[in-house]
Amino acid sequence: MSETDWTRIAGLVADGVDLSKGDKVSVFMTDPLAMPAVESFVEECYRRGAVPQVLATDERFDRAALQWSDPSALSAAPPLEAAAMEWSDVHVSFRAMVDPVLDAEPARIASLRRGRGIVSTLRWQHTRWALVRVPTPVWADVMGLDAEAMLTQWADSFDADWSGGRARMQRLCDLLAESSRAVISDDHGVLEIGTAGRSWIPFSGNANWPDGEIATAPVETDLEGVVRFPGRFAFGGVMVRDLELVFDQGLVVAERAAEGRAFVQGMLATDEGARRVGEFGIGTNAAIVDLTGDLLIDEKILGTAHIALGRAYPECGGINESAIHWDIVKDLRGLAGAAAGSLRVGDEWLIKDGVVQPLLAEASVP
Repeated sequence: MSETDWTRIAGLVADGVDLSKGDKVSVFMTDPLAMPAVESFVEECYRRGAVPQVLATDERFDRAALQWSDPSALSAAPPLEAAAMEWSDVHVSFRAMVDPVLDAEPARIASLRRGRGIVSTLRWQHTRWALVRVPTPVWADVMGLDAEAMLTQWADSFDADWSGGRARMQRLCDLLAESSRAVISDDHGVLEIGTAGRSWIPFSGNANWPDGEIATAPVETDLEGVVRFPGRFAFGGVMVRDLELVFDQGLVVAERAAEGRAFVQGMLATDEGARRVGEFGIGTNAAIVDLTGDLLIDEKILGTAHIALGRAYPECGGINESAIHWDIVKDLRGLAGAAAGSLRVGDEWLIKDGVVQPLLAEASVP
């Protein structure tokens, strides 16, 4: 990772959150492996006249919390993290990709995620924010990936004309806003997603890194059908494999998984909004090709789509409220023997039988 240009990346992140003189900036670091990124960003803050404060929100401490904490403490917001959101104008979290597996009861892990979700809600409500996922060899080993290829694709994903990309994505968003329904289909089932009256927004170098997606907030009561997410991914320290969700009138009414089902059930029981979808997104970043099992990265891949259970984007017209916002990615490209899928919004094909169509390709970055 020593060859990565952290100074350039820090500048991009700072531009994305519109960092300026006098801003109070809370910076979270989830593992020492993210230190090069954090150090460069803190220097960028001082260079621009902002005031950064760094918290070591190291995820390895979660293991002790899960073993010993009372469930009510697990599901509460960590007080210093919550206070940081109240204090800061800008928040940036550098999340190193480390061994995702936690050995604890799924219900306790779900409680821990609820507490973290409260902090995320405060972040959305009070700050201009960005999340930066930092690849590591540790993650590559756990997931059976080529570490060098993963880091190269991640670094390449920053090299985009973000201003031009934002304009292209916005044109596609404006077109899709005229439609009332999206359909995801493959051999495993069909999911219809109502989008009538909702706006679409581009994410192009201003929130998550890697970036590159368009998204909307579906009509909360208008999702019908079945969607399957083949393969293995991690969330909240738990591995989930071959997840399948069944929707009726916008509500998850059944869930199946070859691995991690108890955790999924715990997440769905978080609150009343956890069984509804707050986001429907489409990846537009062509630099990232290989699935990593990390949802924040995989949701940006051109040829994928994702839903997020829980909290909705109010700027898109969404009204669903929840302590969680859980992105789940579906790869429609039909790679490695998986079934190819299709995505249509209104009358417009964006992905058909695993092939990205020109309308979506023209809105992609870099």
